[in-house]
Amino acid sequence: MNVATILKAKGSDVATVNPTVTLGEVATLLSERRIGAVVVMQDRKVLGIVSERDIVKAVARNGGEALTAQVRDVMTSRITTCSLNDSVDELMDSMTMGRFRHLPVIEDGELAGIISIGDVVKHRIAETVMETEAMRLYIANG
Repeated sequence: MNVATILKAKGSDVATVNPTVTLGEVATLLSERRIGAVVVMQDRKVLGIVSERDIVKAVARNGGEALTAQVRDVMTSRITTCSLNDSVDELMDSMTMGRFRHLPVIEDGELAGIISIGDVVKHRIAETVMETEAMRLYIANG
């Protein structure tokens, strides 16, 4: 199973924001859409990512005033990405080693989707269930 399989099931919709929006606006968007991160883009170019964790860190440093800061001031700009052909195992390794929960999917230089750790876990469980069922059928018919 790979990234393309996951995106086919979940869809390729990605919440994006301009680097000049405020952290308060991002917090509202995350809450309304029930997501954990947004990709920061300008002129179709990925500039970074802002997650719930980034917002919490900013508020811990600067209090409530942090919510008036522009995304460009707190976004993670050195982001790790993945491609449609990356395997679930590669995603898990990357997320575990980098200690992050969201990977933008880049294909041919364009944003093609985003994968969260929840997406990876959901599809890994589905894969395990299918393998278990196949093994049961094999044993029952053997």
